Amino acid sequence: MQRIRLRYTKRGRLRFTSHRDFQRAFERALRRAEVPMAYSAGFTPHPKVSYANAAPTGTGSEAEYLEIALTAERDPDTLRKLLDESMPVGLDIVDAVEARTSGLADRLAASVWELRLDGVGVEEAARAAEAFRAADSVEVQRRTKNGIRTFDAREAVASLEAVDAPDRPGERACAILRLVVRHVTPAVRPDDVLSGLRAVADLAPPVPAAVTRLAQGPFDEETGTVTDPLAPDREAVRAPRPEAAGTATATASAVEGPA
Repeated sequence: MQRIRLRYTKRGRLRFTSHRDFQRAFERALRRAEVPMAYSAGFTPHPKVSYANAAPTGTGSEAEYLEIALTAERDPDTLRKLLDESMPVGLDIVDAVEARTSGLADRLAASVWELRLDGVGVEEAARAAEAFRAADSVEVQRRTKNGIRTFDAREAVASLEAVDAPDRPGERACAILRLVVRHVTPAVRPDDVLSGLRAVADLAPPVPAAVTRLAQGPFDEETGTVTDPLAPDREAVRAPRPEAAGTATATASAVEGPA
């Protein structure tokens, strides 16, 4: 059984696609592309697809990940192209690698988010970001199925900065917040950070923020950056398989003969 890991996007209007809608679209793409999928056992077999840390509905993303299991080997890049052609524009399959390591979900330790705040000046957003960073804790509330939950939104935020939007329309103010958020429990989402900014700095954008996940993966504490979660698989693919290395050694010994 071969396992392939894919990175996909949610762009434009397709950011409003729910995770269940994406699942249905992706399973149709698997059938159209005639992918030799492995299926679960039982009365209602399902294709073996594992999703990791999907973005909330309404949030754009450049870095969503999933893994599929195949019954026959396929070239990852060829498979990626076939699947991408079978998906709606905006739900784009942009990367593929053969899974040679374990623990993809564990490697998704942090996310880089971009929040576009139309109607908010960059100086106002920078002051709010500074107040948020200076706080020891920022308590926010979220409604859950079990009622209202209160938690700290500050601890999970590794960095937060404000910049001017490069494409703001005319003279209208528009700021961009870029933040790195560690994946902790309970999960801190971009809207929780916005609630925290409202609490510590009275920052209230006149229109809902446009939120996009730019990256997710391992978090480098030293540099404060989020790295590529598929890098270990790429490195393992470039390295020779253990059995291949053993065969090459045995062949070389046979050619050389006894010392």
